[in-house]
Amino acid sequence: MPALFGARGYPAALEWMARRAETFVIPLAALIVGMALLSLFIALVGKSPVLLYETMWRGGFGSWFSIQNSLSRAAPLLLAALCVALPARLGLVVIGGEGAIVLGGVAAAAIGVALSGAPSFIVILAMGVAGMAAGGIWIGAVGALRHYRAVNETISSLLMAYIAIALMNQLVEGPLRDPASLNKPSTQPLADIYRIGNIPGMDVHWGLIVGVVACLLSWVLIEKTRWGFAARIAGGNVRAAQVQGLAVGPLIVGFTALAGGFAGLAGMLEVAAVQGSANASLAAGYGYTGILVAFLARHNPLAIVPVAILLGGIDASGGLIQRRMDLPDATVLVLQGMIFIVILFSETFYGRFKAFNPDLWTRPDLPRGAA
Repeated sequence: MPALFGARGYPAALEWMARRAETFVIPLAALIVGMALLSLFIALVGKSPVLLYETMWRGGFGSWFSIQNSLSRAAPLLLAALCVALPARLGLVVIGGEGAIVLGGVAAAAIGVALSGAPSFIVILAMGVAGMAAGGIWIGAVGALRHYRAVNETISSLLMAYIAIALMNQLVEGPLRDPASLNKPSTQPLADIYRIGNIPGMDVHWGLIVGVVACLLSWVLIEKTRWGFAARIAGGNVRAAQVQGLAVGPLIVGFTALAGGFAGLAGMLEVAAVQGSANASLAAGYGYTGILVAFLARHNPLAIVPVAILLGGIDASGGLIQRRMDLPDATVLVLQGMIFIVILFSETFYGRFKAFNPDLWTRPDLPRGAA
């Protein structure tokens, strides 16, 4: 211990843990409170909260099949959460990742069909680039509007998500429609050689690995590079960053474009690994669930991984809840909404507890629980 924390040894270790415990304890408490509120709601409608969470566990993590289903649902959530987490480091609240996902999926499907006959590696790579480009341009435009025209990024990204969904419907039902898709308009299906397969030994596509790697690279970008350092400075105080000579404009546009690129990649993976074509199923709500994942993870790319798996499991349990408890599968959406409200409310508690701030431990004038 002294070797790790210097001559002070255990006191220094305790301070180190206390400073980092806040970002874990408060979101965990918010998660528990959100579940408690749902329990009250379920009890009021005459159902058992205990049975609800037991069913939720079985549907999400109770068997190997359930775990694989949860991991498959977590794959797009990883990338959708990064669409929120990266701009958040600059103090931006971007909630329009759903638009980047659907446009990324449409762009990938169009390129996959257009390059039919080319080697599979080239086509899959081109689909990934097209998906990231479509999403990057879409969310990058949100960043440009924010910096150059002072348009609120939360409102613009949300409104642009609706525009993107309408544009996707227009393309899928119009110029890109497969004539054979009668009941459900879709683009032409991808050939099997252009589909992304599963991880060996698992019924989970490679998008999960892509999402985890994206989270790792994002953490390196934010914590270990000068661009990440500049983004954190700008996120703390834009005026101070400008005084120091930081190019805030390119940072905002660059980070939002990268965030949108990750969301567009999620859309590409949904087309190449799950759907096989672009259709209305692309607007599955992953972009909105990604908002909750990012906030619950405190915009930490590494924390996004376990949180996305947790939310993926909750989402995967919706069907089992409907069958076993005669509740709508949207029950899991009610839980997500309650958790999100509590997470937003919990922001007021950061920095208010003496236990998490070692600098205040030696100040007897402050009562416990006050900062």
